[in-house]
Amino acid sequence: MTDTTLLSPDTPATHIVRREDYLPPAFWIDTVELTFDLDPAKTRVLNKMRVRRNTAAGTEQALRLDGEDLNLARVLVNGQGATFKMDNGQLVLSNLPVDDSPFELEIFTTCQPEKNTLLSGLFTSQGTFFTQCEAEGFRRITYFLDRPDVMSVYTVTLRADQALYPVLLSNGNLIKEGQLEEGRHFAKWHDPFKKPSYLFALVAGKLVAREQTIIARNGKEHLLQVFVRPGDLEKTEHAMQSLIASIAWDETRFGLHLDLDRFMIVATSDFNMGAMENKGLNIFNTKFVLASQATATDVDFGNVESVVGHEYFHNWTGNRITCRDWFQLSLKEGLTVFRDQEFSMDMAGSDSARAVKRIEDVRLLRTNQFAEDAGPMAHPVRPDSYQEINNFYTLTIYEKGAEVVRMMHTLVGEQGFRKGITLYFERFDGQAVTCDDFAQAIADANPESELTRLLPQFKRWYSQAGTPHVQATGLYDEMAQTYTLRLTQTLRPTPGQSDKQASVIPVKLGLLTRSGQAIPMQLQGEADPATLERTLVLSEAQQAFTFVNVAQAPVPSLLRGFSAPVVLHQQLDDEELEVLLEHDSDPFTRWEASQQWAQRIIITAINDGNDTPELPPRFTQALSKVLNDPLLDAAFKDLVLTLPSEAYIAEQIATVNPQRIHTVRQALLAQLAAALQADWQRTWDLHHDTGAYTPDALSAGRRALAGKALAMLTLHSSTAEDTIWPGKAYQRFKDASNMTDRFNALSALVHARHPLAAKALPLFHQLFKNEALVLDKWFQLQASAPDLDGDILPQVQQLMKHPDFNIKNPNRARSLIFGFTNANPAAFHREDGAGYQFWADQVIALNAINAQVAARLARAMDAWRKLDEPFKAHAETALQRVAAQEKLSKDVREIIEKALAPAA
Repeated sequence: MTDTTLLSPDTPATHIVRREDYLPPAFWIDTVELTFDLDPAKTRVLNKMRVRRNTAAGTEQALRLDGEDLNLARVLVNGQGATFKMDNGQLVLSNLPVDDSPFELEIFTTCQPEKNTLLSGLFTSQGTFFTQCEAEGFRRITYFLDRPDVMSVYTVTLRADQALYPVLLSNGNLIKEGQLEEGRHFAKWHDPFKKPSYLFALVAGKLVAREQTIIARNGKEHLLQVFVRPGDLEKTEHAMQSLIASIAWDETRFGLHLDLDRFMIVATSDFNMGAMENKGLNIFNTKFVLASQATATDVDFGNVESVVGHEYFHNWTGNRITCRDWFQLSLKEGLTVFRDQEFSMDMAGSDSARAVKRIEDVRLLRTNQFAEDAGPMAHPVRPDSYQEINNFYTLTIYEKGAEVVRMMHTLVGEQGFRKGITLYFERFDGQAVTCDDFAQAIADANPESELTRLLPQFKRWYSQAGTPHVQATGLYDEMAQTYTLRLTQTLRPTPGQSDKQASVIPVKLGLLTRSGQAIPMQLQGEADPATLERTLVLSEAQQAFTFVNVAQAPVPSLLRGFSAPVVLHQQLDDEELEVLLEHDSDPFTRWEASQQWAQRIIITAINDGNDTPELPPRFTQALSKVLNDPLLDAAFKDLVLTLPSEAYIAEQIATVNPQRIHTVRQALLAQLAAALQADWQRTWDLHHDTGAYTPDALSAGRRALAGKALAMLTLHSSTAEDTIWPGKAYQRFKDASNMTDRFNALSALVHARHPLAAKALPLFHQLFKNEALVLDKWFQLQASAPDLDGDILPQVQQLMKHPDFNIKNPNRARSLIFGFTNANPAAFHREDGAGYQFWADQVIALNAINAQVAARLARAMDAWRKLDEPFKAHAETALQRVAAQEKLSKDVREIIEKALAPAA
């Protein structure tokens, strides 16, 4: 089915893929034997397949194989020349058996990996071959039914020059290797498990490996390998330990075991994604593998652990059971994000560290995914249509999808969820299925649960775009000693969806007295004993819940643990927020009280046109109590003392002036630095000496809080023209024994715009000029520095000429260009529109090199319609300029078209 868009009369018709048009494949491919003769300029690929017709799909259809940028040399059916034609890039074969008798199909093609700047399919990076086949990259390797519901057993033979490519890897188990003539060698791999083509992988090059053998709970021995380029091996210990921990956790938590003789991770610096879960051969961006005390921050160590876990957990939730079609992408991604979040929380150890991880995940969701829900790219967790599937690897699919799974977990409980996962694998192992299949399995395993009772309605989370808004109002009846909580839900129109229906929203809550004690909660009509915490289920547009035996007017503590991905509106005064911040037993709600209080102060100042508001003494006193509370975790204090970001504040305002948001927030930040100066000094004294480096949650929290204290003291000293703390920051930068402390000190100088930053930045570059990932930090820090009279854009433009900048490397492009457009709103949104013109220049440049990276950059303008003038007019001009490009990739065109389409 095709559709036309409305950019210009010359815009070609755009192919729209729709979920409702899904049809089963006309053929099945049972086995695939691939032979690669690897050469950067001309790789030869022999593809032998055992194919049979899917008679359930009809007997008249031709076999249509996807292909892209391939040179076709030969097509044989059962060893004989075949009649075929090319149709819109597809290889079409007719006159095939009409029954389901299997036949042999042989296709010989060549491709040019060294010219593949898209980094999709087979490509080279620094002399090494890599693949990236999700979502539709396999068609750039050979002609195939490149769709996730066609699952095959693969045998792969790799042949290459042994001196240039001594390591030859593919999926599964190594079954044979040996020498060939003329200095060449081969390796043969077999994966016994059926998989879709997007999970195929090969790697060939000069690599070294950290290896470890483990014994699983079932007594089976497995070889674990982490492959990197020579010189990086010392930075792989944390990745290996994270992999071992992931394997043990999945066995313990869900009873899922490693199913291959070996498990391999390979790192490359040229990669569009963070990592890829290819069966048994995970290919990673170096950012999520390499970590050492000298080169990686605590955040980097945490990300390595999380991403290694995520990709390993895909072995079952994504590989053993995969997606029927790409509309079901959240079936594997949302579920696996939930699993990696749980893994990271369990690895954190203490309850407070678990809470910090939860808050960090919620902060990402609310700042970025809620913005996606409110913008032109809003789409359901299970989308209805797309032009380019690469554009739907989004926070909605991943993070909101994880929240949908988490709500199921809340509604059926930990044991119920475990039973549901077990049933899911019993039913669907080795199959390609849907989000509905997963939800039904969880419900069927828990027949008495609220999820089962409300399942058809609950599944609206998969089909409706947008973020529900929940309005909460409370009424206390002193005579009757009852408290009635009224909850109302609304869901605003989104592009293509105007008719919204009520969702199933679990609301975890507690009630507190004004002095902070928990109040027992018993609903009217209940005979069960009262509890201190419970979960209400909001399933109608409006519901009221009345609690009895409430002796005094309570302070409601709602949406504990962020029990549903909604925007909660409630009218709490400063006193009530202070009660929650100081006394609530739920860490998320305590943090949320600080954020709501700060947000109210900032937005009130913006609405009043007051660029220099004053922080209320009550607010600073409350934060001082948190900062000095010896019972609170340092990482939690760091989160509470962090003001809402400029991007999050922008989401709360109807018409956005990014300059004003920045001005107000910076003014309050400076006041917070000054008002709590003594507290910051005390905090620094208590936490700056962290001892021998370990990346555990407790130590990382201490370093984070020490870094926050140093940044605030440096900011205040810069404002007060005091050189003591900037000097201490510079000394800390030079003397630090780990990257976290060093980079925190450098960031303190840069974000305070202190002259010592100009001295520290070149020194940092000199120290780490041979460390690519560290240089990414160096570029990004400068791109995200606070703007002074428009000086950041010229600095970014100058940095693009730096010898170490390479726009073809996704990590480097993201560090500098995205660091400016996405992480520095006040510098990017200039009144003269120069930031938008820079954005357009880079989207156009990247479009010609790597469409996926260009499309991600294009999304920096999703919220342009919310901008105040003159920003809005300049933004539209830049968008129209990109739209007018003749050779715009479908990746970028879809983003731009939706941005320019009339608002919902």
